[in-house]
Amino acid sequence: MKERDPIVLKVLVVDDEENMRHMLTLVLKKAGYKVKAVGDGEQALKELLTRAYDMALCDIRMPRLDGHGLLREIRERGLQVTVIMMSAYGDVETALTAIKEGAYDYIPKPFKKDEVLLTLQKAEEREQLRRENRRLKEEQREQFSFENIIGKSAAMQRVFDTVRKVAAYKTTVLLGGESGTGKELLARALHTNSDRASEPWIPINCGAIPENLLESELFGHVKGAFTDAAADKPGLFQRADGGTLFLDEVAELPLNLQVKLLRVLQEGEVRRVGDTLATAIDVRIVAASARNIEELVKEGAFRKDLYYRLNVLTIELPALRERKEDIPLLIQHFIERHNDKLGTAVKEVHPEAMKQLMDYPWPGNIRELANTIEVAIVLSDGDVIVPEALPPAIQEANDELQAVFRSDDLSIKKATRKLERILIRKALEKTGGNRTRASELLDLSHRALLYKMKEYGLQDVQ
Repeated sequence: MKERDPIVLKVLVVDDEENMRHMLTLVLKKAGYKVKAVGDGEQALKELLTRAYDMALCDIRMPRLDGHGLLREIRERGLQVTVIMMSAYGDVETALTAIKEGAYDYIPKPFKKDEVLLTLQKAEEREQLRRENRRLKEEQREQFSFENIIGKSAAMQRVFDTVRKVAAYKTTVLLGGESGTGKELLARALHTNSDRASEPWIPINCGAIPENLLESELFGHVKGAFTDAAADKPGLFQRADGGTLFLDEVAELPLNLQVKLLRVLQEGEVRRVGDTLATAIDVRIVAASARNIEELVKEGAFRKDLYYRLNVLTIELPALRERKEDIPLLIQHFIERHNDKLGTAVKEVHPEAMKQLMDYPWPGNIRELANTIEVAIVLSDGDVIVPEALPPAIQEANDELQAVFRSDDLSIKKATRKLERILIRKALEKTGGNRTRASELLDLSHRALLYKMKEYGLQDVQ
């Protein structure tokens, strides 16, 4: 037998026959294992819930809770133990059933002691490989993660480097990128990596608050400033004093509030609604927009002077379709996160499902990917995400793309037209038919989108 590692592994023996428990205890202790023996599945489950074991040797036929029942409990409770089943009533079907239920291996009784030790040794070697794999994955996750933002692509590494360089300064930062690319996470990273990390972090979505309430929310008001102003109220700028204020969807600010925001950036002070005096504040502004503010400036919908004040430093987050090498890393992250939330035990993605996930254009970016993985986990019957568990939109898009690739017509011009039609339809569906937003997602001018919609017969897509 191979020389054993110095680490003492703990083995739980589960068998209703006292002679079998006694024999296995002696053999395993002599081989260097630490052993505990119990007489049925219920006692075994109690042990596994209170103490950590590396492996369990478990008989199948036992009173109260048999081996199959114990395996189900171990799987459902997510207990980390390698189970090897034993039975004197062995056949191929019994062995396959046990392994399908989560057992590592199956030993028919009667067996020789070397057979048991060899099976344990193989299980131990497999566990060492799995531990090493988990360690490498954890190292990879740490290497390619920055404040819960995950990415190993060159584009994301450049973003991380920029954040590290500018986080310590009060410089106003404008974050660009499509909806769902993670702009709020990046803004939070700018805050937590600055010397303001212990001070307030105040995020606000400028497009989510009614215009008549937005001014009071941002700048505060004094008692009696308007009908419902029953008391003085500090605004978010004052609450963020010393820290960071994140203005998400800043392009949605009405023009009259853009003037007030410009004054705050220029003067470093804020005046509440109805107040005659201004209050000095020390706030770092991080703004974000999924819309192209430069285009809005040209259209007269956003003040040029405010744009220049916000655009001291711009960080553009790439769309997920532009950083596809990050998709497997993100999928693994979301599988682990949703497993914790849902109490599931999904481990991996079927190769065909992974191919579909890699081929999909992801108009909703990381947010859409996270939701997709959650749905796929819920719909998966086992511990593998299969193609059938993916949302219909992904399967349909993949079918359309495959039809393009399977075609004998190799004309790039024709294939590009087909791909354009797929992406335009997806963008229109995502934005509920909002052509302005769809043109931004597609990186097209509004006029070009209207032309292509007419060309491809997509005028009625919602």
